[in-house]
Amino acid sequence: MGQFPRHRLSLVLDLKELSIETSIERALSPALDSICVQETGPICITDMLVLVQDSTHWIQIEPLTSTVQGVTMFRHRTPKGSYECTVSGLRWLCERDVILKYHFRNWDPYSQLLKDMQYTQGGPLLDITMELGELEEVHLPHCVCLGTNPSLRNEMKILHVEEHGVSLEEVHEVTRFHAKILHPKFSPIGPILRLLSWDVDVHCELMLYLTVKRETLISRLYLFPWNPSQIQAVEQQEKSHGSSRFLISRPEQSFKLNSSFRLNIPCSTSINPPRIHFIQRDTTPSFFKAIVKMTGVDIEMELFSDDERTVWKEMVSHDEYVTDTRSTSAVSGAGRPAESSLTGSPEQQLRSVRTEFVKRVSGPVLNELLDRLLQHTVINQEEMESVKVIAERTEKARDIIDMVLRKGTESCSRMINLLGELDHCLYTELQINSVGVAT
Repeated sequence: MGQFPRHRLSLVLDLKELSIETSIERALSPALDSICVQETGPICITDMLVLVQDSTHWIQIEPLTSTVQGVTMFRHRTPKGSYECTVSGLRWLCERDVILKYHFRNWDPYSQLLKDMQYTQGGPLLDITMELGELEEVHLPHCVCLGTNPSLRNEMKILHVEEHGVSLEEVHEVTRFHAKILHPKFSPIGPILRLLSWDVDVHCELMLYLTVKRETLISRLYLFPWNPSQIQAVEQQEKSHGSSRFLISRPEQSFKLNSSFRLNIPCSTSINPPRIHFIQRDTTPSFFKAIVKMTGVDIEMELFSDDERTVWKEMVSHDEYVTDTRSTSAVSGAGRPAESSLTGSPEQQLRSVRTEFVKRVSGPVLNELLDRLLQHTVINQEEMESVKVIAERTEKARDIIDMVLRKGTESCSRMINLLGELDHCLYTELQINSVGVAT
């Protein structure tokens, strides 16, 4: 693939048409093999050039969760509309009230069958049950980066696990992160992709967890094809260890299945394993475990591909990981007291955490925050639309916080309170404290 110029691509989305325009004045992240932007996850720019653009407004909602025999169950009750689960990425469209529940299933019992059929899993396997009503459409999340090979769209199918075997269903439409089917009938279902070769690009997920034990820092960097069920598995495992997750940037390109990667952390004393193979797994994803024998250093991380190209870099400062792990039992030996919340006006507090907010806030929280700021008249419709077309998460975050800062103390207080509702973990980490304005 050719190199893109260093200009920023922004999307102008309208109900009637979609255009892509370039702006020389606004810098773009350097283009590698592809460029990732934000939808509800990392999207390669090549996806946007060849696939159907989503034009429906998806209302993002949190599921009600419960645990049955160790399995996490998700449940939604929704009126007429178009919805997206913030945990699973599942989308659905209904014409009347519906109640649906679902959970992740393991692909492992079907791995040999898929291999015999010359297919591979393309996303999570979801066991969906309709308790009330029916769906007009369901959009199953997938991880395949189709932009680098548009013909792969024709090789995607939906696998149905039935009582006496499996069946395949044609996909009605493929968008950047979803496979759409109409009037679905449910059994355990998931997208699969025919393996014409191993030359398949997929979107990846990187998750970083750190544990501080006296003067030793233990990091675990998970690398795997994007899959919400795997994300859930990692979160559950690390929660049991009392580790702290750090929000990190994603690579600006998709990765090829079955490729391998090497991690370098200059200040580490050991990194195991030396390489990780980028493959689909149903067990907990592979991770690099690194040991750093002091806690007073910045942690620089660099990921190298098979051909020793740098495909990802990140830096976690000493102040950042000490602050974020201070409240956990693991840092009890670090000898530093917890800091109090920030003081000053809401405007002063918001300005003081601007850099960390931009670095840490997630794409889904930004989208919800925009809707809530509009609802509370902090911003108007035109301002919201001007931010929504910004593809890059960090730039979108900067525009939101700067827009609110310009509106004064009351607007800043509303944004801080809304952030506390939408992402209490980040709210706590930023140590902000706003009162006096109801949300």
